[in-house]
Amino acid sequence: ILDLGCGEGTLTEKLLSLGWTVTGIDSSEEQVRAAVTRGISAKVMDAENLQFDETFDCVISNAALHWMKKPEKVLDGVWKALKVGGTFIGEMGAYGNVESVVQAANNILVERGFEPDQFNPWYFPSLDEYSELLLARGFIISSIQAFNRPTELPGDILDWLTIFAQSFATPLRNSEKKDFYCEMRERLKKPLLSDEEKWIVDYVRLRFKAFRLV
Repeated sequence: ILDLGCGEGTLTEKLLSLGWTVTGIDSSEEQVRAAVTRGISAKVMDAENLQFDETFDCVISNAALHWMKKPEKVLDGVWKALKVGGTFIGEMGAYGNVESVVQAANNILVERGFEPDQFNPWYFPSLDEYSELLLARGFIISSIQAFNRPTELPGDILDWLTIFAQSFATPLRNSEKKDFYCEMRERLKKPLLSDEEKWIVDYVRLRFKAFRLV
């Protein structure tokens, strides 16, 4: 199995425990180092430029594909990495995922005189869009679905924003970034903070299973 976007290796470790032989790849050197310290075979590699040739029975990706903004290149690499008859299984953010967060960030950047689209780090396709991309590359789709999955955060959304929304703060001076995240937090209270003072982020997920049959 190839774990595409393995991060620190949490999913990779589970697959290994089931008896699979697993290779993890990620573009982050820090994440790959963390995976290797867990005894995982992992390497630094750009998922938009995979370097495998009919190597794997299965490619699996969880919560990583939406960080890759050139999906055609990713799918081309996955196709080449799979053996004939191989399986591609993934889950990623779908169209509408964290829409409240994106809208809040966009509004603040526009108010500060920036064009926000270039700072959005995510690719959230619709079910139809990603289906077309899979089919265009030659995959046979076994199943694909998009679904809402509101997700309660374990702590304050400010922590989540400083990790996952960093790209939106790129045009700001370092001294301005904390205020930017705090302003986002204020604007997100109405849509995302529950009556019980829990932060529930508006996740929408796309899950699929497809095959390379030729």
